[in-house]
Amino acid sequence: MADTALRLLNEVGLDGLTLRAIAKELDVKAPALYWHFKDKQALLDEMATEMYRRMVTGASLDPADTWRERLRKANHGLRESLRGYRDGAKVFSGSRFTGIEHAEQMEDSLRLFTAAGFTLAQAVRATTTTYLYTLGFVTEEQGVEPLPDERREGFDVEERARMMADFPLSAAAGAEIFADYEQHFGEGLELVIDGIAARYGID
Repeated sequence: MADTALRLLNEVGLDGLTLRAIAKELDVKAPALYWHFKDKQALLDEMATEMYRRMVTGASLDPADTWRERLRKANHGLRESLRGYRDGAKVFSGSRFTGIEHAEQMEDSLRLFTAAGFTLAQAVRATTTTYLYTLGFVTEEQGVEPLPDERREGFDVEERARMMADFPLSAAAGAEIFADYEQHFGEGLELVIDGIAARYGID
């Protein structure tokens, strides 16, 4: 059922994804779905869990990673996974996993961080802060590019620059905000990682 919901998500987006629409896709009556999901949030929880399962399938953690490398790999991988679904970041954000599949990788990463000199609290703060950065970045990115091959109307950087010609710095900033997402995500992530190192004195 989560597979059907994720496929439908790419067609209609989060706002159009209803239990009724999924029931129609599955050719069942909508009330039948309430045996599986008490409400839409329960469905989103299962969808986020399935997204995570797909993300980690075939992926293996490198025990030789430094803590910096682990944060880079985890967050670049998360971004790529979320971008594969329309409104992927919104679905993932705030959802509760319905299984404990994530515990193995979480345990491994926390072990790596604490071995590198982080306290458990610092390790949690470092990993969750980069995770939240990625979720926020992709949420904004998908507001402009719902899927990698799409771009919403109203986000033409050159048109924006013309409209804001009286504000030259703000006009020029458009290219830094609404284009080259891959580069800008990477730069922002490095800023966060460097901040973690500076804050906790761990390199």
